[in-house]
Amino acid sequence: MGSCIICGTSVEGRICELHEEDVVFAFRGTQPDELTSRRYYRGSVDGYAEFGIFVDIGDSVTGLLHKSELGQRLDSIDLEPGDTVFVQVQNVRDNGNVDLGWSIRQEESDFRGTLIDDPEADQALLAEEDDSAETTSEAETQPEDPEPVGRDAGAKEQSDTARSEPESEPDAVTVDRLEESVGARVRIEGEITDTRQTSGPTVFQVRDETGTVECAAFEEAGVRAYPDVEVEDIVRIEGEVEKRRGELQVETEALVVLEGADRDAVTERMRDAIVQQARPGDVEPIAPEPAVEVATDSIRDAATAIRRAVIEDRPIVVRHAGTADGYVASSAIERATLPLIRERGQGADAEYHAFDRRPLEGAVYGMNDATRDVTTMLSNRERHDETLPLFVFVAAGGSAESLDGFELLDIYDVDRVVIDERATDPGVAEAVDVLVSAEPNDETTATVLAANVAVHVNQEVRGALAHLPAVSFWETTPEQYVELAAEAGYDEAATRTVRESVALEAFYQSFEDKRELIADLLFADEADDPLELAGHISEQFRERMNTEIRTAEANLERRDLDGETVLVLDTEAYTHRYEFPPKPLLLDELARRHREDAAALLGVAEDEAYIRTDADIGIHQVIETAGEQASKAGLDARGARDGRVEFLSGERRAARKALLDALASELSSATTA
Repeated sequence: MGSCIICGTSVEGRICELHEEDVVFAFRGTQPDELTSRRYYRGSVDGYAEFGIFVDIGDSVTGLLHKSELGQRLDSIDLEPGDTVFVQVQNVRDNGNVDLGWSIRQEESDFRGTLIDDPEADQALLAEEDDSAETTSEAETQPEDPEPVGRDAGAKEQSDTARSEPESEPDAVTVDRLEESVGARVRIEGEITDTRQTSGPTVFQVRDETGTVECAAFEEAGVRAYPDVEVEDIVRIEGEVEKRRGELQVETEALVVLEGADRDAVTERMRDAIVQQARPGDVEPIAPEPAVEVATDSIRDAATAIRRAVIEDRPIVVRHAGTADGYVASSAIERATLPLIRERGQGADAEYHAFDRRPLEGAVYGMNDATRDVTTMLSNRERHDETLPLFVFVAAGGSAESLDGFELLDIYDVDRVVIDERATDPGVAEAVDVLVSAEPNDETTATVLAANVAVHVNQEVRGALAHLPAVSFWETTPEQYVELAAEAGYDEAATRTVRESVALEAFYQSFEDKRELIADLLFADEADDPLELAGHISEQFRERMNTEIRTAEANLERRDLDGETVLVLDTEAYTHRYEFPPKPLLLDELARRHREDAAALLGVAEDEAYIRTDADIGIHQVIETAGEQASKAGLDARGARDGRVEFLSGERRAARKALLDALASELSSATTA
């Protein structure tokens, strides 16, 4: 009784039935019927025929490798007589003809060992390292205890042990300790994060709380091993640790999908360890600010969620408002995260499939956006075995209008982080995993909050982000951010130039992230003139904005209502549709220029209106009151966060009057209070 050279199981011979196809045999026999079907043999090309290739197996037996087994035309095969090939014996006919199959493994090192198939011997012998062993007699080549070679160099000790005592339980180890266990059998527990089928084994990527390792499982060449195992399964794997091409790999002997309490124990252990690893230490805010101080804990939680996703090799999807603030804020997160993804070494293009920044049309994450995201992530999971992503919402998602979208993501148990400078509506905090927001009276930007999250994600980017908060303020930039930008080489004119250039580019191809272009505008610190590109685009911004402002100001209607002045612009008639600047940006600039002579500005288009005011009034209340007056107009407050209201175009006149009346009433009440 011997033991299998691969798994140590007690067998008659040197290899068990389970692992017989994992090794290659050198044939010492003289008759075709001495071959064993389904075994892989080393042979040499004897010659070509119209219907295939003749292959010598050993010195005395020749088989046919039919052209149908090759997967390519005979005349395209680069093999010469005498060349070594590896084939599988499929059938030995009664007339002595041998049918061969092509082995995808065409290197001896691709097999887990080499054995001598000698019918005169009592058992298969381990092949000698010296090729001359095949030409000598068994008596000359077989020592009392033949030594294994190649990848099975540790098999003799294992098999000798198996002869005398039962196979010992493999040691339970974590991935970070596998380097110490090369050549030993181990047991690891973790989550399947990826699977791929090679021409030989199936390769499972397994992650535990300390790292990721590839585990190769072989059924037969090109056939999926453990076909029921899926990405995100929690598994226990037993096998031998090996090094292939300098990389650690576990040769899988057994794989079990864990369920119930076993699964929960592994999941909890991994979660606790990874959260501890991902949680940043104490990091100083970019600059002192009340809005940041009150959000310190949530900023650290948001950074932890992002760092954890990187550690777990989960994709990160950043959804942000398609505004200058949205682009700058999300770019701060991007700038901090990409180096961490590169360090994971997942391939040259990892930063493109592992981090995706997608602009939103507004600041609301609606069902249309959520449906598109869910469709994409499910497709990626089905086609590429990609794990479900972490969603980070920046300068968006803070209003109740995003709840439907969040609920759709929640059905798939997708983690959600919201970073929004505005005071959030009730229900948002409960609908997301982490919420970073400002207090109601704090005047800040999403970039300020996102930049502070970013430096907690990666402290190395602190210097690169120093000027971003100043870039994000359209007016009245806090002094601490002015000073930070100046120290980074950006004076007030420079930050304005960058801001305007980003705002212009945010308008064009608004559905694209424009990653490289935005990075050049925000982080071109290595260029001879870092503001050359931004300056060129900023000039276009000012030219186009000023042209539209002149047209708009010539057509402003002044209305005095309840002692308050409201300016009204028919944006349908006096702005260019589909041209820069977009209506919200134009109305923002108009409101800033006419702040001293008007309490509010109302822009009315065909089926929507925009309200701009510095007064402390509730836009939702304005829309609700107007809706009662113009009950047939179908006023919709889903864009109220941005001062936007939709209505039916057929009731445009009634909606306009109702909005003006409700706005005047709210302004009057605010003044009286």
